[in-house]
Formats: sequence, C-alpha cells, structure tokens
Amino acid sequence: MLATFLRFQSPLRILPDRSLVEKNLTLAACCLLRAAWRLQVPTRDVSTAAALQAKVRAKQKGEISEKKLTRYFVDHRRVRLVAGSGGKGVCSFHSEPRKEWGGPDGGNGGDGGSISFKADRFVKSLAQVVPVYMAENGQSGSSKNCYGRNGRPTFINVPVGTVVKENERTLVDLCEHSQVYLAVFGGSGGKGNRFFLSNENRAPTTATPGTEGQDRVLHLELRTMAHAGLVGFPNAGKSSLLRAISNARPAVAAYPFTTLNPHVGIVDYRDHEQVAVADIPGIIQGAHLNRGLGISFLRHIERCRFLLFVVDASSPQPWTQLQHLRYELDQYEPGLSQRPHAIVANKMDLREARENLETLKSHVTQRIIPVSALTGHNTEELILHLRELYDGYLH
Repeated sequence: MLATFLRFQSPLRILPDRSLVEKNLTLAACCLLRAAWRLQVPTRDVSTAAALQAKVRAKQKGEISEKKLTRYFVDHRRVRLVAGSGGKGVCSFHSEPRKEWGGPDGGNGGDGGSISFKADRFVKSLAQVVPVYMAENGQSGSSKNCYGRNGRPTFINVPVGTVVKENERTLVDLCEHSQVYLAVFGGSGGKGNRFFLSNENRAPTTATPGTEGQDRVLHLELRTMAHAGLVGFPNAGKSSLLRAISNARPAVAAYPFTTLNPHVGIVDYRDHEQVAVADIPGIIQGAHLNRGLGISFLRHIERCRFLLFVVDASSPQPWTQLQHLRYELDQYEPGLSQRPHAIVANKMDLREARENLETLKSHVTQRIIPVSALTGHNTEELILHLRELYDGYLH
C-alpha cells in the first residue's frame, strides 16, 4: 500500500499522458503561428487592399470614354407592349339570416392597365427602355357588389424628340416635355350577375370574363432636338468646335469617328437666350446608302432648324468636302442642305488652312467663317452669326 502511494507521489513518476502532450504542443504551435500572423500579415494585406481600392476608385471617377458611352446611348428601340387584361365578373347571390332571397350581388371586374409613352426632357437616351412591357391586369369582382380594382397604368419615360412608329408609319412625334401618347389600351372588366338584373330576370346567373388588353410592337426613334447641327466629315474638328463654343464636353482625339453618338451643347448669351447646338457624328461619302455611321445618324439632322457645315481648311481641296456634304444630305432628304446654314472653315491655326482660305472663298458664294477650335480664334464671330440664324428662325 505504501509502495503504491510512493509510486504515484514521486516526481519522476508524474508524467502526463502522450495524447495530452501532443494536444498541448498543438495548441502552443497554433498560438505561435497566430502571433506571427498578427505581427507580419496585416501590414502586407492592408497595403495590398488599399492599393486595390485606390485603383477601383480612380477608375470610377475617371471620364468615360466615347466607346463606353455608346453602351448607354441608344437612339432606336423595338418595344412590345402588352396591356393588362380585364378582371372577370362574379356570379353570386346575397344571403343572410332572415333575408334568404337577397338577389344577385356579383360585382364587375376591374379594367386592365394601359401603357403610355411620356416625353421627359431629363431623359437623354432610350437605353432605359426594355424590349417588353406588360401592364397590370384588373382584379376580379367579388360578392356584395364589390368591383375589382383596375390595373395601374404604366408610363414609359422617353427623351423629347422620340418618334413612335408602327410598320414604318409614324404614329406620334413626342416633341414637347410631358407630352403623353396612350399606346395600348387595357382590357375591359367582365360583368357580374348583378349587371344583368332586370324586371324580367330577377335571378340572373350570367357573368362574363374580362377582355384581353392590346398587344402591339412599336419602334422608337430618337432624333436630336437642337437648333443648329454641326455637319462635317470625320476628324473635321466638330467636337472641338462644340467644346469651344458651348458647355458640352464630347470626346476629342486625332483619329476619325471619335464621336459615336450625337452630343448637344448649349450656347449662352448675355440676354439669357440659349441656343442648342448638336454635334452630329461624321458623315462619309455614301452615308445615304447606310455606309459608315449611315442613316442611323443622318436622321438627327432632320430636327435641326439650321446647319453649320464644318470643313477642314487644311485639307488639299476643302471646297470638295462641302459639295460632298450637300450631296449626301440631299440624297437622304431632298432640300435638306438648303436650310439656313453657315460655312465654318476650321483648323485655321495651321499654315495649310490659311493658304487655302482664299481659294475656298473663290469656290463658294456663301459667307465663310474662319475659326480655330484648338486656339479659340474667331469663335466670337461664329457665336454671333449663330445668334443671327436663331433670331431669323424665330421671326
């Protein structure tokens, strides 16, 4: 007994179990690794995360390129509109204690919701218009002469200047702010048996279902609403000129077709009058045959009341550009080039342009305004002449 007691109390014999030792060593190793991770890893991770966040924020705050803007600018859309169907009528009879034969009390169904287009000057593109719209259906009637609720109407906001067409036939031109066009009508609600109550039929059992709403496929076309339009070949300096005379900031680069969608800038005058100028994308020879950007942007010129023909005066024969521009406009719509216009000779900061100016004036009888969109030279004369065209259009 004593020997057994001494064997357990001896320090040489008090040894932990092997599994317990392995467990303690494992916990100690985890603690050491965790301490090392706390000392070293956070510094590296924080710097990496900060760098990634900085890159993302800088990318979001940067200016969107012209090619990315085309994803958001849409000037034509094919839309299917399905109006709501009417709710069905109900056949029921009123019954309560001491009033066994209360008569018919089935209510009518609600009308289906309609779909309308609404012009909004704060909407600049048809990008938000989805391909299919389905309005809300009307609810069915119920007993106790309760009518079903009508379906809520749907309004589609479109930019001012949107033309609604069906089978190449123009239905409406939404050219004013808040103008509404009811495109499809909702179905009528069905009639309950209360509706068919008469002196001859005191207990009608007839109830009708609701009618289906209209289903139409329409085409939307956006035509730029501007007083003046800058018309010229690619890389003629139209975007730079618009930046020089207005508050618009289109993309500018030294290669053709920099502008892929129309931009509208506002020219402010001291008497608080404002003139809208549109930068129409570059036109090439054969544009009326849908070459290049083609007819998709020629139609934006239709809404412009007067035109500004921008020619590159530094080209070998700038007067030929003017002839080709007028030909393309007249082939697209006869008489389009005869609207009130002005001829702008751009890039006068170049020596070739100054040498060709006198030759250009000898080939053209109209007034020529020499400007330099890069340096802003003589842009005041262009702004004043633009006001003269605007006042002549008003009167």
